[in-house]
Amino acid sequence: MYKTLDTYLNQQTSSSILSVFRCFFGFLMLFSIIRFWLKGWIEQLYLDPVFHFSYYGFEWVSPIGEYTYLIFFICGLSAFFVAIGFKYRASIVIFFLSFLYIELMDKTTYLNHYYFINLVSFLLIFLPANASFSIDNLISKKSYQRIPKWSVDSIKLLVAIVYIYAGIAKINSDWLLSAMPLGIWLSSKYDYVIFGDLFQKEWIHYFMSWGGMLYDITIPFLLLYSRTRIFAFVMVILFHLMTKFLFPIGMFPYIMIIASMVFFSPKFHDKIIGFFHHIKEFFSIQKSKIEVVGDSYYCQYRKIILSIFCLFFLIQLIIPFRYVLYPGELLWHEQGYRFSWRVMLVEKTGIANFKIVNPDDDSFFYVDNTNFLTPLQEKQMSFQPDFILEYAHYLGDYYSYGNQNIKVFVDNYVALNGRKSQMLVSDTVNLYTKKESFKHKDWIIALNDDIQGF
Repeated sequence: MYKTLDTYLNQQTSSSILSVFRCFFGFLMLFSIIRFWLKGWIEQLYLDPVFHFSYYGFEWVSPIGEYTYLIFFICGLSAFFVAIGFKYRASIVIFFLSFLYIELMDKTTYLNHYYFINLVSFLLIFLPANASFSIDNLISKKSYQRIPKWSVDSIKLLVAIVYIYAGIAKINSDWLLSAMPLGIWLSSKYDYVIFGDLFQKEWIHYFMSWGGMLYDITIPFLLLYSRTRIFAFVMVILFHLMTKFLFPIGMFPYIMIIASMVFFSPKFHDKIIGFFHHIKEFFSIQKSKIEVVGDSYYCQYRKIILSIFCLFFLIQLIIPFRYVLYPGELLWHEQGYRFSWRVMLVEKTGIANFKIVNPDDDSFFYVDNTNFLTPLQEKQMSFQPDFILEYAHYLGDYYSYGNQNIKVFVDNYVALNGRKSQMLVSDTVNLYTKKESFKHKDWIIALNDDIQGF
């Protein structure tokens, strides 16, 4: 076994695979930052709100006023440097830290593909993605044709985890037996030209639900097998362009299309790099002489990096299953829901009215949430218990006026995947006395239905 493992760890592959991935990833991240900036989302999501929802343990991370624009500028600039391979190691570290800070500033903006970007950029810190086709090669006059195969396989493994876990999560009675919530979303597309009437058909809802599950589970294996790779990549493109057409999911489709390219053979990536070299020659760009140092890149800290990667992937394999530690229905209470690749599984609508009670004279009043939250924040808060608890503490602090005995209650009703709404959080519990933790929130009322599956 050890001999087999050692043989694998010594295998080499073309450095062009990571170089192409680095370029596309970096430029896509740069475009994402520019797009975010130009649409005014920095101001709308981070500067305008008077209150920000934080991740447990990262309450100290928050927007820094107008300097928040500087964080985005640094993130975009480092993404550009990553793309061209300039001071790559420092650039990818700065991109990872700045993008992570942006992600942690407000939990309201959580998206699976933001989490995926954080994980990919973390892996890239340790990978020789600038071994070839980079500005660093021009500066050092050195380039490497070969890199360790495991460095490319680490990206493949992460992509496979995302797809397979997303597929496993769809094996539940709501998704497969009721075509929910896809049926709700597709039915709302009645005004689409040509497809509007088709989206009203129940069999289409089931066909796309089952198709989505099968796609997620099988696509990594189809990409790995050379004979089905072209077919699989076409499926990746069609699937993600379709989801982009139907749903407002930002840059996620393009990120997954680019990530799927790492499954292709070195010849495929060599041709892409060759195409760019031809462009340079067409425009008569002077090419500096670069020495090819040996045949392969030497990983100086291989044991340390492999140890980090083993721990990293162990965590990625375990985290999605942490929900088993909590009783009740995951899609309802959402304890252990984030960071588990549960993509597009719930359609929730909720209402949350907070009551502030003065225990000295039992007087009370209801809070106007629009005084503190943006419409997006209020929507997200209305059906997520950890949001409700954090907001309750904010209100308690705001209205306490030194009276630490003040009480905060909530009238909260939520509808899940087309069901009738029911109470999510007990209206008899003083939320101001409850603390956030990894423990089960026993003040959540169980769903009056049973969803079978993972």
